[in-house]
Amino acid sequence: MRPANVADYRELARRRIPKVLFDYVDGGSYSEATLRANSADFEKVRLRQRVLVDVSKISLKSQVLGQELAMPMVLSPVGMAGMYARRGEVQAAKAANDAGIPLCLSSMSICDLKEVVRDCGAPIWFQLYMLKDRGHMKELLQCATALGCPVLAFTVDLPVPGTRYRDIRNGLAGDRSWHAPLRRAWDGLTHLDWVWDVWVNGRPHTFGNVAPAVPGARSVGEFWPWVRSSMDNTLTWSHIDWIRENYSGKIILKGVQDVEDARQAVRSGFDGLIVSNHGGRQLDGAQSSISALPPIADAVGDDLTVFMDGGVRSGLDVLKAMALGAKGCFLGRAWAYGLAARGGPGVAHVLKIMRNELLTALALTGCTDVTRADRSLLIDAQAALAEVKASGPAPAGARTRAPKAKLAAE
Repeated sequence: MRPANVADYRELARRRIPKVLFDYVDGGSYSEATLRANSADFEKVRLRQRVLVDVSKISLKSQVLGQELAMPMVLSPVGMAGMYARRGEVQAAKAANDAGIPLCLSSMSICDLKEVVRDCGAPIWFQLYMLKDRGHMKELLQCATALGCPVLAFTVDLPVPGTRYRDIRNGLAGDRSWHAPLRRAWDGLTHLDWVWDVWVNGRPHTFGNVAPAVPGARSVGEFWPWVRSSMDNTLTWSHIDWIRENYSGKIILKGVQDVEDARQAVRSGFDGLIVSNHGGRQLDGAQSSISALPPIADAVGDDLTVFMDGGVRSGLDVLKAMALGAKGCFLGRAWAYGLAARGGPGVAHVLKIMRNELLTALALTGCTDVTRADRSLLIDAQAALAEVKASGPAPAGARTRAPKAKLAAE
């Protein structure tokens, strides 16, 4: 097969990994309206095509949080990525490093911080929730500092887990029926390539970063009760000083959707924020990330670095987000599909595809430096903003991605 875009990699991932894992990474909460809107609302943003501009030299480089990126993208934290391909977080980190961008490692990763940094050979960013076990949380923050992780993505939009129907149906949310093990075994045995790569050769299957806090757990399933009960829903702005006391790098706030929360992030001294609705996995009915981005970017200006996350499936999407005020985009499902389909080479190819798409989009809009992308690249920017802002979550059945391309045999 010759995948041409992220949608193709999604289909390859669906074929290769067990359904329970595909639905976990692919799904959202409740009816998945916000999940659909994340992608659908990008299509409402129209770009201006310009001609007779010298585009022989185009720069994708950007400076964010004191770090130079080869292109304005970061691999988002994706939980359990090591279950999609053998030691998946390590493979993804290597692909990101080769592309000149960072991986932000999920605290709920299979491979722990030490393994990823050691085997990747370069600093990575780290994501963390507010945990009830402050002692373990402190150890994670100190480990990230000691390993030279320059940025912490502090996720704050999960005081309670969203209700995800796909996970419930698949038993990931805790199916104790007698036939559940048989169903899971059949799910695995019908995906033999995955069984050999991950189940046989990709062990241990534990949440590496939290394993010390759950010493009796030996499999992913045994970690879920601890994970669900460990999110601290007493978290407020007053806890931020404790984070700073235990981490010396840059701190960005992940999960901001509201302008007033963004202004409070400025007042609280954060270095940046990520406009995100957790990939449509938390509050269904919330606005899409691309529609929440412009007013937040306008409100904070240059007081902190604004990223966006949610629905980014192409280089075109990256350019649209940059034009609407983002300094860079976090890629989540896009790289997870590549990893699940073809491991590290799949991630590398997804990044190459998106890089080429971004270069083409810049050339056809007559913009030769991605950091100069602004609303002048949009057709009737104010009307476009109004349309996106007025849109609610996409209705059931709405298209969320590029049409599935026919995969040609090599």
